[in-house]
Amino acid sequence: MTQTLSPNASLLPEATSEHSTSPGRLVVLTGPSGVGKGTLLKRLRQQHPDLYLSTSATTRAPREGEEHGKDYYFVTRDRFEEMIAAGELLEWAEFAGNYYGTPRQPVEVQIERGNQVILEIELKGARQVAQSFPEAFKIFIVPPSPEELERRIRDRGQDDEAAITRRLARSRVELDAADEFDLQIVNDNLEQAVAKLADVLL
Repeated sequence: MTQTLSPNASLLPEATSEHSTSPGRLVVLTGPSGVGKGTLLKRLRQQHPDLYLSTSATTRAPREGEEHGKDYYFVTRDRFEEMIAAGELLEWAEFAGNYYGTPRQPVEVQIERGNQVILEIELKGARQVAQSFPEAFKIFIVPPSPEELERRIRDRGQDDEAAITRRLARSRVELDAADEFDLQIVNDNLEQAVAKLADVLL
């Protein structure tokens, strides 16, 4: 059964009065498809499991094994549109007939508690966050070369030739936006890139 929120429900309980002395912040991580963002974060969290990853809200139904509040916040379409109107989302988009977005409240609660909140997102969403949460620290993951990025996309074996062509065309646009970000990390050697990311975050 789909678990959803009532129209006026909060995604998280109110923050407690216990706060960390360390400053929290929102860290936005983006880069072109195939650059290895997910792999970097997975390896980083293996080494530092206390890092907090932002959870998105969506109007799609939960898939088998997915948990409300862990994998996604599953909400109704009406509730999501109320969140948009009320400015409760840092960013949002509609894809394949469903809404996806980043709720502001859970992020702000974690930052208030002194935690670093990592948001892995595409360029369009990152630009929205830059507008709605300008104090966010923005990191762009760069491939060692366009040729290497194409090799990684092809090696995944997930796309036909037409889809690969679209991904590569979009990646060129995304790479042109790298200078909009506070930091660029080249994902050439995985362990070195993870170490650089850890130096920034920890």
